Amino acid sequence: MSSTRKAWMVAVTVGVVEALKDQAGMCRWNYALRSIHQYTKNRVKSSISQATSSSSVIPDQIMMMKQQKDHEMKQSDESLRKVMYLSCWGPN
Repeated sequence: MSSTRKAWMVAVTVGVVEALKDQAGMCRWNYALRSIHQYTKNRVKSSISQATSSSSVIPDQIMMMKQQKDHEMKQSDESLRKVMYLSCWGPN
């Protein structure tokens, strides 16, 4: 098989795979949801680290903030799980 023919075969195969991925729309949504989730987690972590680095904050308040952030993170994770589940298995 000539190298040109192999290159065309690879290009067509990649094009078909990408077309099938776009047809379902799953890959685009998964990326968007993951990036939103990662952004939220990073913001929560940075706000906790800022709160703990401040010497004027009382330790009890730090614990309460951590518990609140943990709760928010759990809700965020659960929300993402629900969206991912519905996008994969929900009604069409």
